[in-house]
Amino acid sequence: MTAQPEISSRLSALARELVKFAAVGGAGMVVNFLVFNLVHLRLDVPVGRANVISTSVAIAFNYLGFRHFAYRDSDRQGRRRELTLFLAFSLIGLVIETGTVFVTTYWFHWDSPVEVNVFKFLGIAVASLFRFWSYRTWVFRALPEPGPGAEERVTARAGR
Repeated sequence: MTAQPEISSRLSALARELVKFAAVGGAGMVVNFLVFNLVHLRLDVPVGRANVISTSVAIAFNYLGFRHFAYRDSDRQGRRRELTLFLAFSLIGLVIETGTVFVTTYWFHWDSPVEVNVFKFLGIAVASLFRFWSYRTWVFRALPEPGPGAEERVTARAGR
């Protein structure tokens, strides 16, 4: 019967993490769309290049939000490693998002402002699923549970 409270606790922690991730990601998505539409529609930058610019701005914005809000209690050792992994996984997300926009715009010719924004949103959604998994698994790792051997686990993780 002790498994039930543990499962409930884990689900509760996952729900809190998802809410924080969604809050930062939602704010980043607003930044992404604002920059994208400004650059693409107002400055007439091609859709692929505009998407790379806007997503890059959103990635920088999101890193600050994730580090200082969503994952502020995660392991802070190895900041260079954290930033390197964050950028690597964010670039994969950028490729997913830009690929979606590029394919729908240039292959299917769905290139009206509404169509481009709809498919940009879909690309962001798919990329966000990937980012959530990769950030929580590899980038912003949870601190070890307190208890016997906790200090040794922290030391061992720092050596990775």
